[in-house]
Amino acid sequence: MSVTVGVVMDPIAKIKPWKDSTFAMLLEAQRRGWPVLYMEPGDLYVRDGRTFAGARPLTVTDQLEQFFSLGESRNLDLADLDIVLMRQDPPFNTEYVYTTYLLEKAEREGVLVVNRPGSVRDCNEKLFATEFPQCCVPTLVTSRADLLKDFVREFGDTVMKPLDGMGGSNIFRVQRDSPNISVVIEVLTQHGRTPIMVQRYIPEITQGDKRILMINGEPVPYALARIPQKGEFRGNLAAGGTGEGRELTDRDRWICEQVGPTLKRKGLYFVGLDVIGDYLTEINVTSPTCIRELDKQFGINIAGDLFDSLLTLKQGKG
Repeated sequence: MSVTVGVVMDPIAKIKPWKDSTFAMLLEAQRRGWPVLYMEPGDLYVRDGRTFAGARPLTVTDQLEQFFSLGESRNLDLADLDIVLMRQDPPFNTEYVYTTYLLEKAEREGVLVVNRPGSVRDCNEKLFATEFPQCCVPTLVTSRADLLKDFVREFGDTVMKPLDGMGGSNIFRVQRDSPNISVVIEVLTQHGRTPIMVQRYIPEITQGDKRILMINGEPVPYALARIPQKGEFRGNLAAGGTGEGRELTDRDRWICEQVGPTLKRKGLYFVGLDVIGDYLTEINVTSPTCIRELDKQFGINIAGDLFDSLLTLKQGKG
C-alpha cells in the first residue's frame, strides 16, 4: 500500500537522532518506501477553510551527523496526505493549541492524524492520569496554598510539579519539614493563579520511572526504566537518568488494561505511560519517546508495529 506521510515537528536539525523517537518513525517510513514531507508548526496555514502547509520532502540517514536532507518547499493541501505525525514537544502553549485546530481540519478531510488533535488538546499529560484513580497514588490538583500544605502534612513526603512541564523540569520533592514549602508553592502556582499537581512520593523511583509505550491501546511488551542519578529523584533521561529495558510486570499490564480502551476510543494511537513502582503517574500524548532505546535493547521495531497498526486503521479494520 502506497502511503504519503507528513510530520509536524520541532526543527529536525536540533534533534538527537540516536535517541529521537520521531526519527525512528521517519526511518521506518523511508524503509517502507513511503514519501515523507516535513513541516514545522509555523508552516501550517488555513486558506478558505482548508489546511495547507509549506512542506519539504525529507530524506533521513541513520547516522549521527548529516542525518537528514530537505528538498524544496511547496504548498501542500494536507488532505493529500494519508498520515500526519504530530510530534511537537511541549510546552503545550497557545501555538500548540492552534496547531491542533489546523490539523483537526485535515483530519475531517480523511487524514489520519497521530495523535488525534482534539484528544491531544483535551488530555493534559498530568491531569489525564487522574481519570484512572485506581492506578494512581493520592493526588491533588489545585492552585490553593492551604490545600497543598494540608496534603503535604497528610502524606509527609510529596512531589509537586507544573501541569505543562516535560523532561523533569520544575519538579520539587517537598516534605513535611521542608523550610521552603511556601516558596515552592508560590513559584509553581504563580502566587495562586495556576493549578499544579502534588502526589504522594513513591520511594520505588530509585528502581526507575518506567515508560510503557502504547500502540492503539495495546502495550509494547517492554518498558524503559529511567533510573535517577545518585542523589536525584527524577528519572527522566533529560534530567540525567539512565535507561534500562525491562519486561512488563503483571501490575504494568493491569494498568495498561485500565487505560488502553480509553486511549483507543480517543484516537490516542501512540502514547507513553509513566509508571513508578505500582502506580501510574503521567500519560504522555504529545510526543512520547524511548522507541530507539527499547528497539536497541530488545531487537524490536516499535515504529514498524505502529505503522502496521495505522495501516489497519486506515483500512477501516481497527
